[in-house]
Amino acid sequence: MPVSSGFTLRQLSYLVAVGELGSVARAAERVHVSAPSVSAAITQIEARFGVPLFVRRHAHGLTPTPAGRQVLVQARAVLEEARRLDALAEKIAGQVRGPLDVGCLSTFAQIVLPRVRRSFVAQFPEVAVRQSERDQQALIAALRAAEIDVALTYDLEVPPDLAFEPLHDLPPYALLPAGHALVGRARVSPAELAPHPMVLLDLPHSGPYFLSIFAEAGISPQIAERTHDMEVMKSLVANGFGYSIANIRPTSDRAADGRRLVFVPLDGPARPMRMGLMRPRAAHVGATLRAFIDHCRAHLPPDGAGPPSLS
Repeated sequence: MPVSSGFTLRQLSYLVAVGELGSVARAAERVHVSAPSVSAAITQIEARFGVPLFVRRHAHGLTPTPAGRQVLVQARAVLEEARRLDALAEKIAGQVRGPLDVGCLSTFAQIVLPRVRRSFVAQFPEVAVRQSERDQQALIAALRAAEIDVALTYDLEVPPDLAFEPLHDLPPYALLPAGHALVGRARVSPAELAPHPMVLLDLPHSGPYFLSIFAEAGISPQIAERTHDMEVMKSLVANGFGYSIANIRPTSDRAADGRRLVFVPLDGPARPMRMGLMRPRAAHVGATLRAFIDHCRAHLPPDGAGPPSLS
């Protein structure tokens, strides 16, 4: 680490070793480098000051000059301050405190984020969590711009410069209005849903995932309504405008207007959504972010992430 335009902390440590031991060879043994490296460091420092710092006597080794004694005092002080700075860095790096910006996929932020945030700050009160809710594309952009530290989301088209740590698999299920013809089934297939009107939660990445469930079965859904809002989707379904597909269970079987919803597991080979944490791959994971990741592993998904029973 440079401390001036002319020398480094490593070179200063060589200088101090020579001053204390009076020998380049013995100093080289202490600092675990070659004797020529130590000699070169001393020569460079002397050139920077423009005066000899040691008197070379063949039989008696190296003795500090008056200027050399002054430089040695200051060099020891600089090295001690550097050690204190290193100790402070280690202490700060190991503390769970300070700001943490968390993004969350808007489709499940209201179900997941406030609760996990509350339990996290209860455990780590010196962390100031700021949250935001966005779609997948906006979360990716925010991570790349360092606007957020981490994002709770699904593993939907995660770019290679971002890392994804999975937390839980969430299989898809159908949302139905209470009077729908398929209510009462233990499971329902995409083929059984396809003839009925569909309310598509048409968010970037999420919408194509829901449609892929039908494409993999070789069928096309009858899309009657599209919306970007989870609550609007639930209300449209509850009021009989069609069924929908989701992966994370709402905490209530009622839409915002009080009408009832029915949740039925989806049959077939459709892959589950994988909830997890997305972050910049190259970024250092400090103590605070690691604590949040570990906390999410212990506390997510929310209770009963799958569809509730139909009792």
